[in-house]
Amino acid sequence: MRILFAGTPDIAVPSLKALAEKFEICAVLTNPDRETGRGRKIVSSPVYETARELGLNILQPEKLDEEFLDEVRALKPDLLAVIAFGKIFRKNFLDLFPLGGINLHPSLLPKYRGPSPLNEAIRNGDALTGITVQKLALKMDSGDILLQPELKLDGSETTGSLTEKVAELGAPLMVEAVELLMADPGAGHPQDDGQATFCRLISKEDGEIDWTASAEQIQRNIRANDPWPGTYSWYGDKKINILEAEVYRGDALSGKPGTVLSYSKKDGILVAAGSGVLAVKRLQLQSKKPMDYKSFVNGNRDFVGSILQSPSGDSA
Repeated sequence: MRILFAGTPDIAVPSLKALAEKFEICAVLTNPDRETGRGRKIVSSPVYETARELGLNILQPEKLDEEFLDEVRALKPDLLAVIAFGKIFRKNFLDLFPLGGINLHPSLLPKYRGPSPLNEAIRNGDALTGITVQKLALKMDSGDILLQPELKLDGSETTGSLTEKVAELGAPLMVEAVELLMADPGAGHPQDDGQATFCRLISKEDGEIDWTASAEQIQRNIRANDPWPGTYSWYGDKKINILEAEVYRGDALSGKPGTVLSYSKKDGILVAAGSGVLAVKRLQLQSKKPMDYKSFVNGNRDFVGSILQSPSGDSA
């Protein structure tokens, strides 16, 4: 079994390692190195670094053009294994693999087809999600399902912590899926397209808090946006990142959405939402270090009574 592995971020690394232990990886396809940060430092993807450590053949084409297809064709791969590669594969590429391709998608497909299923599950307050290993199809996330274990959520997860969990749980599933296809190339069952829901690419602007939303929804958004794009508001003309918060369950309080109502040594900094109150636990003022709420209030005595809103005066 000769596998071409395609992936880019950290979530794909455990599966690459697991597959490399059991099968022959004829090449690893990952995104080209990119400039990042203020110093424009050249950075390779986590999958690239892992493949280099394992001594694997690495492919980093800018385009999946005919020259690249010829390069893959010469490798004579049997199967394509994909986790978060970041590009859509066309039919002429998928046709190079006699056993087709498999893909790990972190949702219970057909729910949350698209690029941000973990964010969406947290944002929507789902109590249950899962991991799907599907056959690759030309239509996004619509392939036949090979494996689909469920994963319970307790309401404390961030996208970062859930990504790490899915990465570790997904690795043995990818191995199992390859073994399943080796025994039965026709394995799998079709998805019900009529039940499909979709999620979109997250943008930096999605991190700004809409204080007219409920405290519960804002708290979910904070967890869904961790680690990226983060969650923020404005304290005067300064950006303030809200790093951790809970829904306040104490005595009834009210005020204009975004108003910093009070400071509770027990619960945190209490901010009015469209319904309910948010208890902020950790936050970071622009150009400052992250702080717990007690340290922040000690250094910003006029914070209580202020209104968090965009510089234009809007609460969102």
